[in-house]
Amino acid sequence: MTAPHDLALLRRAVALAAEARDSGNPPFGSLLAGPDGTVLAEDRNTTLTDQDITAHPELKLARWAARELDPATAAGTTLYTSCEPCPMCAAVVRRAGLRRVVFALSGEQLLDIRPGSDQPPVPQEGPALLDEARSVVEPYYR
Repeated sequence: MTAPHDLALLRRAVALAAEARDSGNPPFGSLLAGPDGTVLAEDRNTTLTDQDITAHPELKLARWAARELDPATAAGTTLYTSCEPCPMCAAVVRRAGLRRVVFALSGEQLLDIRPGSDQPPVPQEGPALLDEARSVVEPYYR
């Protein structure tokens, strides 16, 4: 259940989405807050103006957190975002060790609003060369 203080921070994320839209970018905005609700950082989608398909605000904030916050501090943060993070962003948020994500619009709701992607799925094949790949990766994690 979303708490009242979450709603105020979500409204700021929606306002950041409007700022992104007004600057010619897709309408997505996010902010990262500490455990007490203090805003640590905020960002907007800049995929078009930066000519960078990965310039999603969730991804930019997760990268910022991984670079600027120690793991214990990152683990106490909440990412507030205007729309549910896409799979790319969700993976980076998880890798950055953020504690929680609160979003205003689900990915499914977004698909009801916007036209579908004109990009076909990219076929993937694998796994292959398991022993060779494992011999490179496994020593790193020991």
